[in-house]
Amino acid sequence: MLEKAGIARPMGRNEPEERGGAAKGELSEAPHGVARLACFAGVVLLLAILLDALITCGLRQINTSSFGVWNRIVDGKINADILISGSSRALTHYDPRIIEERTGLTAFNIGLNGSQTDMQVARLKTYLRHNKKPLLLIQNLDLFSFQTTHGGVYDPGQYVAYLEEPAIYAALARIDPNVWKARVVPLYGYAAEDLRFSWISGAMGFFGWNPPEDHFLGFRPRYSAWTEDFERFKAMNPEGVRFEIEAEGVSQMEELLSLCKDQAIKVLLVYSPEYMEMQALTTNRPQIFKRFDELTHRFGASVWDYSSSPTSARRENFYNSQHLNAEGAMIFSNDLAERLAADPVLGRPAVRSYSKGKSS
Repeated sequence: MLEKAGIARPMGRNEPEERGGAAKGELSEAPHGVARLACFAGVVLLLAILLDALITCGLRQINTSSFGVWNRIVDGKINADILISGSSRALTHYDPRIIEERTGLTAFNIGLNGSQTDMQVARLKTYLRHNKKPLLLIQNLDLFSFQTTHGGVYDPGQYVAYLEEPAIYAALARIDPNVWKARVVPLYGYAAEDLRFSWISGAMGFFGWNPPEDHFLGFRPRYSAWTEDFERFKAMNPEGVRFEIEAEGVSQMEELLSLCKDQAIKVLLVYSPEYMEMQALTTNRPQIFKRFDELTHRFGASVWDYSSSPTSARRENFYNSQHLNAEGAMIFSNDLAERLAADPVLGRPAVRSYSKGKSS
């Protein structure tokens, strides 16, 4: 009856037309929605790129503390006559101020905290890329000198601002093939790798802030007292400890010595003081030092071994079994500097070792 009345049919005709109109409206709005999303993503990406650049620029402007050392290296502002390289033992043991005073030559310490030999070599290569070669490289030796980095580097955030340095990037890529993300993806390095929140320092550094200075010509003194950690360490390792000699670690030491030989840089290998009780705990210590001897004979380097020095015998000179405190570092640096001044530094340093507390 409604159809006959002419009511149902018009409604039936209008229904598909209304649906079609709605569909056309939705389709017409779809490109606008995609465009808005694309614009939003573009703005976010742009902000990420700008923020990443701001943080990196800020870190590169810092002129104090550990980033200050990094920046002096890559900006070519060191150019020292005597360069000290190595791990945290190098960083905290060698005071270049004392070496400069005794020898009359400029000195700088590029020791890298928490580093194995592969990252030490990368830092040295970066130094040589931007600075004039030193007359003498003092390379500190450790029980782990024949080991490379495994499972990620210590404090990875410190490297993010320097991933354009070929040696740094190549070394990190060998350790973690995914390091490319930190170089290519904006903010990834600071968000995923920067465990110490260095990005905050970078953001502040962009506006002229600098952290307090705790590195002096690269040297970082430690004003810490001896703790009971070593006693606990001994109790946990009653049979002693062993430091593996890795083929890749040997190769990295060879690369370091070969690099210096190719550039006519004289090398002095120094085993800086280590607490004597720790020496007795290392079961393969003779094998490690035999490898040191083999390398020095092959590459014509010299070795000064402080294992039996009076400094190594006194617990008050250390804050742990491997690291001298500030007082111990001063004693060691004075002794080393005096010996350097007495030897023909510009020729071949004399081979020295300690025996029963006396230098031979």
